[in-house]
Amino acid sequence: MADREHPVTLRTRKFLRNALLQRKQMVVDVLHPNRANVSKNDLRAKLSELYKADKNQISVFGFRTQYGGGKSTGFALIYDSHEALKKFEPHYRLVRIGEAQKIEKASRQQRKQRKNRAKESRGTAKTKAASKDKKSKK
Repeated sequence: MADREHPVTLRTRKFLRNALLQRKQMVVDVLHPNRANVSKNDLRAKLSELYKADKNQISVFGFRTQYGGGKSTGFALIYDSHEALKKFEPHYRLVRIGEAQKIEKASRQQRKQRKNRAKESRGTAKTKAASKDKKSKK
């Protein structure tokens, strides 16, 4: 990759050991001159080398590139175990790193339309009204 041509430097600050959530948490400054940015996957790999942890126990997020480029700042969490990561990390971040499956559901508009159609009827008829198509609407 472009790592050999353009080296990347990681600096951590505001390091905190959070025993309650079984993790280490820190702010990560990434110096990447002559590069647009660095992928989160590469950052996870570099942090795993730096802190001697498994790459699957690291979560990075919230990176913003400074104006002018060359430096990005974000947040990193290094969990003590894979189980702790699964237990405490939000589902959407688990989906991003490939540790969970995204829950597929109908679009927000479709859910609202179904709710409003069901409001028109009472009792057990609600389930039928919710599944009814737009054919009856004029």
